[in-house]
Amino acid sequence: MTENLGVIGGKSARRTGVERVVNAPLPTVYGPFQAIGYLDHDRGEEQVALVHGDLGADRVLTRLHSECLTGDAFGSRHCECGDQLASAMRAVTAEGAGVVVYLRGHEGRGIGLLGKLRAMALQAEGLDTVEANVALGLPVDARDYGVAAGILQDLGVRSVRLMSNNPRKREALVRHGIQVDEQVPLLIPPCENNITYLRTKRERLDHHLPHLDAVAHWS
Repeated sequence: MTENLGVIGGKSARRTGVERVVNAPLPTVYGPFQAIGYLDHDRGEEQVALVHGDLGADRVLTRLHSECLTGDAFGSRHCECGDQLASAMRAVTAEGAGVVVYLRGHEGRGIGLLGKLRAMALQAEGLDTVEANVALGLPVDARDYGVAAGILQDLGVRSVRLMSNNPRKREALVRHGIQVDEQVPLLIPPCENNITYLRTKRERLDHHLPHLDAVAHWS
């Protein structure tokens, strides 16, 4: 989804929307992907869609993955993000086709890396993830999924099977014109370090995490 406003009144207008910039093969431990790079002109972010196989247009297995440096790269057990990313990439290759849209600028539900680390410090003192953001004067969730919808539209995707436990992702895609045929759970076994965080996501952020009911021995 690219819009170039060209020249208006003798001045170059700012480009808006999502521009596809590059398509490169990306062999991974999960299987082969095409890394399709985009520039979000509205926010200045560089984004990437990892595409495996022939997507087609309908019921495409899809993950919208919010950037999480601590979980995705450092293996943090504070959250389940790294495991969710790995599970999504495995699921896409097992399916034979699908896409993982990796959303930069979503660190800490949109508050940035330093904001997230400050919130984590407060959580270590006893606040939950929602209370910590509020205490810092930051939004509880500042993410926007318009760029994800634009990327899917550029890829020719009309409807998805969305790998997510977050109903707000589904609502956002529908609002931006992408049909969600099914919401596929992406449930990661909790550990002692993240059980409180996951329970907060379920109780205060409406994430569908029924598997937490079986975990009763951690406070």
